[in-house]
Amino acid sequence: MRQLIIIGSGPAALTAAIYSARAELSPLVVASAVGTGGELTKTTEVENFPGFPDGIQGPDLMVKMQEQAEKFGADILYDDAVMVNLTGQVKQVTVGNGDTYEALAVIYATGSAYRHLGLPDEERLSGHGVSWCATCDGFFFRGKHIAVVGGGDSAMEEATFLTRFADKVTVIHRSDRLRASKTMQARAFANPKIEFVWNKNVVGITGDTAVTGVTLQDTTDGTESELPLDGLFIAIGNDPRTHLIHRQIDVAPEGTIAVQGRSSKTNLPGVFAAGDVIDPTYRQAITAAASGTIAALDAEHYLAALTS
Repeated sequence: MRQLIIIGSGPAALTAAIYSARAELSPLVVASAVGTGGELTKTTEVENFPGFPDGIQGPDLMVKMQEQAEKFGADILYDDAVMVNLTGQVKQVTVGNGDTYEALAVIYATGSAYRHLGLPDEERLSGHGVSWCATCDGFFFRGKHIAVVGGGDSAMEEATFLTRFADKVTVIHRSDRLRASKTMQARAFANPKIEFVWNKNVVGITGDTAVTGVTLQDTTDGTESELPLDGLFIAIGNDPRTHLIHRQIDVAPEGTIAVQGRSSKTNLPGVFAAGDVIDPTYRQAITAAASGTIAALDAEHYLAALTS
């Protein structure tokens, strides 16, 4: 039986792994069947993470975090947690291959997942013109006209990145003003390849085998119009990945895991949460990493109390 299992692979999980491994807790990090790094592996240049004045690619940052965690003794398991039992003193985590691991403490740092529009043709055309990841799929739209749905930092970053490939990028936003930071807005407004369509919702996606356009509905008068496109990138936010802990850990009204004050403590003794899965507001790599630090320290203190 382990002292600590960490579920997740993003900045919160790997920072927690670094701290807990240095505390000689020998954490098992249940990362993913397809790799580690969370959403940052799908991000291009990260310019606001301290210590990198010239910026760093998201995947490179996560590789460095994992290497640092492994250097201090963290074990990385490339499999998905599919079931957890967290209510007893001994916590159980079952992974995709059927194995079950036990520990006295668990840090839940699963991050968040891309939010979907909820349209009938969204899933059908996923991978055929509909995407949630510019760095993954942008190359396939060289010389094309594509659109990005959203108005936050992620949408501006996606749109700016996609201008490397596309001839034209249309940002579709349901309001007449962006939610993105001033820096990201200025960068997008200054890009000659980016244009903006205001006060519009995407209510339909057209195309038999690939995206050929979208149907837009005006948010002020309800009228509809068609916009021909070669691709659609959706950047409307994320939802916390809490599906494994329903009816075990308390959830806040925002849908994130509820923690006690500024700590990482959940309603269950020995269960801690960190990163975007507890954060409905800031959702930055650096705040997730800080949250992972708190979770590791909380877990260390909890485990020390068990043996004292």
